[in-house]
Amino acid sequence: MKAFNTLNGLACPLDRANVDTDAIIPKQFLKSIKRSGFGPYLFDEWRYTNYGEPGMDCSTRPLNKDFVLNQPRYQGAQVLLARDNFGCGSSREHAPWAIEDQGFRVIIAPSFADIFFNNCYKNGILPIVASAEQVDILFKECLANEGYTLNVDLASQTVTTPSGQTFSFEITPTRKHNLLNGLDEIGLTLQHAEEIRRFEINHQQAQPWLFA
Repeated sequence: MKAFNTLNGLACPLDRANVDTDAIIPKQFLKSIKRSGFGPYLFDEWRYTNYGEPGMDCSTRPLNKDFVLNQPRYQGAQVLLARDNFGCGSSREHAPWAIEDQGFRVIIAPSFADIFFNNCYKNGILPIVASAEQVDILFKECLANEGYTLNVDLASQTVTTPSGQTFSFEITPTRKHNLLNGLDEIGLTLQHAEEIRRFEINHQQAQPWLFA
């Protein structure tokens, strides 16, 4: 998992509440368990004007020019602004895979669905809960200013706007440590690789009949 420290990233406003995981990555794309390659299918039903299937060449598909992700000013965005209850619906981990594969490292919203919120941390995405009033300000400023970038500092737990306004966000110490060091469950386990190796050796020596 990629570590997260600071990010100065272009923001993209997705002005919709209750965005569920089927909208984030539709069900037909859940056949693969690889974590990569889902970015082109992010928000597929809103992003394109035709029905998407796995393996399609998205570079030739007709775009919905009104959808925010297709607007030139938001190309390369790394911060997604969203509304209440983002990531509701099924627990599919493909949703954060698609968001990360598209290039987003931060999502700012007033609230998130619990399972999606936890899955973000497991995939190197920082979900930030901000007040509805603060999110409204970010949306207004982003829409009014092309090239609107936000500076996100995980160590200090702050978000700074282009005008210099700063607000703080909450994160548990464990989640913060894991993101700063790029540690998912596998990474955390591998920190104890030598202890695991010693246990396996001792276990085999103590009960050799189990390994005959």
